[in-house]
Amino acid sequence: MTFIKGLPTARRIIAAVVTASIAGAGLAGVAQAADAGKVGLGLPLLTSPFWQSYNNYLPVYAKQMGLDILAPVNSNGDPAQQITDMNNLLNLGAKGIVVGPLDSAAISRALDASSAKSVPVVAVDVAPTQGKVAMVVRADNRAYGSKACDYIGEHVKSGKVVQIMGDLASVNGRDRSEAFRACLKKYPGLSLLEIPAAWKGDVAATALDSLLTANPDVKAIYMQAGGVYLSPTLQTLRRKQLLFKAGDPKHVVIVSNDGISQEYDAIRRGEIDATISQPADLYAKYGLFYIKAALAGQTFKPGPTDHGSTIVQRAPGILEDQLPAPLVTKANVDDKSLWGNTIK
Repeated sequence: MTFIKGLPTARRIIAAVVTASIAGAGLAGVAQAADAGKVGLGLPLLTSPFWQSYNNYLPVYAKQMGLDILAPVNSNGDPAQQITDMNNLLNLGAKGIVVGPLDSAAISRALDASSAKSVPVVAVDVAPTQGKVAMVVRADNRAYGSKACDYIGEHVKSGKVVQIMGDLASVNGRDRSEAFRACLKKYPGLSLLEIPAAWKGDVAATALDSLLTANPDVKAIYMQAGGVYLSPTLQTLRRKQLLFKAGDPKHVVIVSNDGISQEYDAIRRGEIDATISQPADLYAKYGLFYIKAALAGQTFKPGPTDHGSTIVQRAPGILEDQLPAPLVTKANVDDKSLWGNTIK
C-alpha cells in the first residue's frame, strides 16, 4: 500500500490509498477490507505536544482508510488506568485497538485480555516486553540515544553532559538511556550526569535546578522527550543565567527527541541545537494501517517496507516496524517534509 508523504495540516484529508505491498506481501485484501466493528484508540497522555499532534492525526488517517473509530481514551500517564481503559474499550465492543503503552511490562495484562477476546492490538511508540501484538510501530529508540550522543560528542570536546531520561519502566526510556551511555564511551573527554525524570516536566525541572547548582559548568544536555522537557529545561537554564544562544562560548549544547514545532522554533532561536524527529504522523498512520491489516487477517514478515522503514523481529512472534526518525539541526529545520513544520 503506497501513501502520499506529508500532511499539509492536521485537519486536511490526505490523498487516497492505492494498493501495493509491504515487505513483499500483497495488501489488496487490506485495502478492500471493511470490518463492521470499531477500532479503539488508547492514548498514554495528552500533556505533551507530541501526543497532542498524534491525537490530531488519528481521525485524519482513520477517515482516509475508512476506519470507524471509538473516541480516544487518555490514560494521563497512569499505567493502571491504561489497563482499565483497554478493558473498557473491549467492553465497548472494539474489534481492534491501537495503544501507546506506558509501561512495557504492565501492558501485558491488557494484551492478554484482548487476546482472550481475539481482539488484535497494535502498540505505538513503546514496545511491550510481554503479550501478543499484531505489530509494534515505533522508531529505533537506541538510534535516538546514539544520534544525540554523537552530535554532542562532535560539538563538545570535554566537560559534563546531562542526560534527562524518560521512564525506565518503558523500553523507550531504557533504549535511549543505554544507547546514550554506550555511545558516550567513544568520547573520553565527556563525563555523564543523569536525571531520571519519568517523562514528567516538573520532575526534570526540579532535578536540573539542583544539578546545575552543584555543576554550573555543564556543557551539554540530552533531553529524551522535548514535548515534556523542553520548556522546563529552557526555563531552568534561563533562571540560572545559563541560557546562551548557539555560537556564544557559554552556550550549553542541547539535543532533544520528538520533532515538535516548539523544538524547531528553539533551534531557529539558537536555544537548542538539534532534535530527533519522532514521527507522530507516521505513528498514527501506520498504527491504524496495521490494525486494519490485522482485522483483514494480513500478516507480515521481517524486511524492508515501501515507506522507508524496516520490519524487524523483536522476539518470537513480535514484529516491529521501525519508522525513520531523522536528526534535525539548523541546516534542515525548515524542511517542509518534517511533520513538525506542518502543525502549529
